[in-house]
Amino acid sequence: MSVAGTYDTVVKSPMGEQKGTFTVVPGDDGNTFTGSMAGGMGSMDVKDGKIDGDTLTWAMDMTVPMPMTLNCTANVNGDQLTGTVNAGAFGDMPLTGQRQG
Repeated sequence: MSVAGTYDTVVKSPMGEQKGTFTVVPGDDGNTFTGSMAGGMGSMDVKDGKIDGDTLTWAMDMTVPMPMTLNCTANVNGDQLTGTVNAGAFGDMPLTGQRQG
């Protein structure tokens, strides 16, 4: 099954649960993707999105509440997405999602 789609996500952060909408748009090569994560703290574009089977890896530049690069990994299993968001000194935060539709 394709990893493409829009997911309703929750990141369990030190500031509580951060709900968002994660969009995955695979590239023509099938090995890369673009998209964004939009939520209560604004929107962040996917950087260096890579697809390896059912595994997604990407980075995002956060600006609020402080500038930081988030390094993310997630596995897609059917319509479920599970993974982690690494926030540098703050460590790994669990990421879960459900594909819309």
